[in-house]
Amino acid sequence: LATEEFGWEELPGEGAFYAPKLEWHLTDAIGRTWQVGTIQSDRVLPERLDASYVGEDGARRRPVMLHRAIFGSYERFIGILIEHYAGRFPVWLAPVQAVVATITSEADGYAHDVTAKLKAAGIRVDADTRNEKINYKVREHSVAKVPHLLVVGMREAEEGKVAIRSLGSDGQRIMTLEEAIAMLSHEATPPDIR
Repeated sequence: LATEEFGWEELPGEGAFYAPKLEWHLTDAIGRTWQVGTIQSDRVLPERLDASYVGEDGARRRPVMLHRAIFGSYERFIGILIEHYAGRFPVWLAPVQAVVATITSEADGYAHDVTAKLKAAGIRVDADTRNEKINYKVREHSVAKVPHLLVVGMREAEEGKVAIRSLGSDGQRIMTLEEAIAMLSHEATPPDIR
């Protein structure tokens, strides 16, 4: 990789005190840097473990151990992602990509059908058929930062449509279930494989 593109710097006295180490840092949305991956040579632990191997010449030799952490710990890396996106993940990364919410209990059956079709298309989706007002459901799922809320009532059920409210946008879009599945499937596909 070209150093001009990614940049690097030497930090004498930093990090591991017993051997050289390479480490990678990411910068989040507000400019903070986070150490993520590391590769570090270790000549101490093999000696403490009395580890050895037989070389080509038949002599016993002490190995050099390499420690590596691709992202640091998974928990720390997930924390960095949450911080970077401020909890508002892109659709492809969101744990719940859509919620199907009913306006009235008469649309519960349609909501479950829509949910099943979205799941079959690979969308991470939940159904919200609780006996609550739709404004309450919209607010609750917006606060939870669910990227898309698909609102269904009797009219949507009769026409085979959904009213989509996308997080951060005003209003809603009415579309057929097939159009909604196509849109969500596209957004749910990670950008590197679209």
